[in-house]
Amino acid sequence: MSAINREPLTAPHRARNDAVLALGVAVLALAITLTGGEGTRPDHLSWMLLLAGHVPLVWRRRSPLVALLGVVACMAPYYAFDYNPALPAPAIVLALYTVAATATVRRTLLTGVAVLVPTLISNGLTNSDGALDALEISGWIIAVLFVGIAVRYYRLYVASIVERAERAERTREEEARRRVAEERLRVARDLHDLLAHSITLIGVQTSVAAHVLTADPERLDRKAVAQALDDIAGTCRIARGELRTTLEVLRAHDTVVGVGADPGPGSVSGSVSGAEDMRGPLPGIDGLADLAETGRVAGAKVELSVRADDIPPSVGAAAYRIVQEALTNAVRHGGREDLTVRVGLWTADGALRVSVRDDGSGGGAGPSDGTPGFGLIGMRERARSVGGTLDAGPGPAEGFEVTATLPLSREDEVR
Repeated sequence: MSAINREPLTAPHRARNDAVLALGVAVLALAITLTGGEGTRPDHLSWMLLLAGHVPLVWRRRSPLVALLGVVACMAPYYAFDYNPALPAPAIVLALYTVAATATVRRTLLTGVAVLVPTLISNGLTNSDGALDALEISGWIIAVLFVGIAVRYYRLYVASIVERAERAERTREEEARRRVAEERLRVARDLHDLLAHSITLIGVQTSVAAHVLTADPERLDRKAVAQALDDIAGTCRIARGELRTTLEVLRAHDTVVGVGADPGPGSVSGSVSGAEDMRGPLPGIDGLADLAETGRVAGAKVELSVRADDIPPSVGAAAYRIVQEALTNAVRHGGREDLTVRVGLWTADGALRVSVRDDGSGGGAGPSDGTPGFGLIGMRERARSVGGTLDAGPGPAEGFEVTATLPLSREDEVR
């Protein structure tokens, strides 16, 4: 079955196998000779023609038509001398089958007609009473051609099944890689949003504590120092909790897939979905008040206005992360002590509109040290994850402004 299923033109060791097959067919012709039969017993000339007619079979798969012509060219004189007609039959049948199994149906039928018509004509001229023989010869030629055509279509059918299976496997692998890439990107965004916001707040609160300690050592405001340290501790606890949640997602992914195991089709998708289920509730616009309070603790005046209800969880989570990153950038790069940040969220035209504007020096686009950051990239990815858009740049008068439009109709697309 493996030999039948395999495409003959691409099979390995074709020349060697065909040489062995040609030798076997020649041995079969010799065996037929030893058992006797009709016609004149072969002599030296007939043996030369017979053996020469088997040589083209070595190239039957490389050039099927050329091999058939070579066999016919040697066997036609053989039949003209009225030698045993059964001896060349195996070689001719094999050559005809090869043409039918490798060529198109039209070429196969034309080849059959080209072989059958001269054969019938020569048989009628040499044997006028051999109508039954002519019918038998025609039947064998037609049967061999149809067997070859059937085998060819069977091979095409098997090849199409294998191709579909390989295509489906490639699709599964590409889907698995895509889901893994999406998960890595999501984790990268979460870590950036968490660590950038928390580290910025800790840095500001540490600066406040250091300022209180060094401003007037003789009249140390212990209460202010204690408050600054408490704020730092609280920020650390929040950051630790969110970081623990993110790590639990990664560990859940490893547990589902397994280390060194073959996950099989669809397992990556299941692991990602399971990891999402273990993350707990997504942050939403209900958490913006606490987010604004952390900005105020960091020294900025945050004005929050929310006029939106019944926001899908995915859209609310994207809006929360965008405001968090924009607020972090404003506090970090605002460049002034009396910084004011205006945060607004409202619904209009089936979308949630988000606006974060500060009156700082306009440096919210990136780190002040010139090192490229991922804040704006992450915010745009958050917006795109729910089918929205985001714009960021200097404000109309001063400062920096971030605006986003998040459609409310794609609530099933969370990252």
